[in-house]
Amino acid sequence: MTDQDLQTRLATVTKPARPKLWKVILLNDDYTPRDFVTLILMATFRMTEDEAAGVMLTAHRKGACVVAVYTREVAETKATDAMEQAKQMGFPLAFSTEPEE
Repeated sequence: MTDQDLQTRLATVTKPARPKLWKVILLNDDYTPRDFVTLILMATFRMTEDEAAGVMLTAHRKGACVVAVYTREVAETKATDAMEQAKQMGFPLAFSTEPEE
């Protein structure tokens, strides 16, 4: 193999594509207390109290709010974990995930 063949092979190596990102969306409901939603956001999504309160209020006012953006697996895991924690406490808190465009 010549140097030119080696350079050609190295030039054609492609990098793997970055994974597509997914949004985690908090859906408003009329039953889950605001303080509980804030605690879930702080625990699951590692937000400060002010950040969590802001997200909670946006979802309350607009019906939904993007919480964070992750790879698909992480987004689905965090949404599921947050809903499971709420379910254990008897609240219907809901999150959804969708691809980021």
